[in-house]
Amino acid sequence: MNWELVVILSLLVFLVAALRARQSLRHTRDTERGSLPGKGYHNIDASYSSGGGGGGQVMHYRVPKDPQEYAKTFVPKDKPE
Repeated sequence: MNWELVVILSLLVFLVAALRARQSLRHTRDTERGSLPGKGYHNIDASYSSGGGGGGQVMHYRVPKDPQEYAKTFVPKDKPE
């Protein structure tokens, strides 16, 4: 096996991956992710279908838009106030 070729190809793959990552970060620099805080809930549909003749799961979640209310969902119920 020609190790020089393996090393050169590995370096090229790494270089292409690094350049693509840099391009992706530059492209999404000014776009905001997430949602603005507010009142009410986000409705999230997390349905899953295994395809074919049925099966899968249907799940819907309601997530509070208020960050403080969202954080309270992670506090154990038996925690004293």
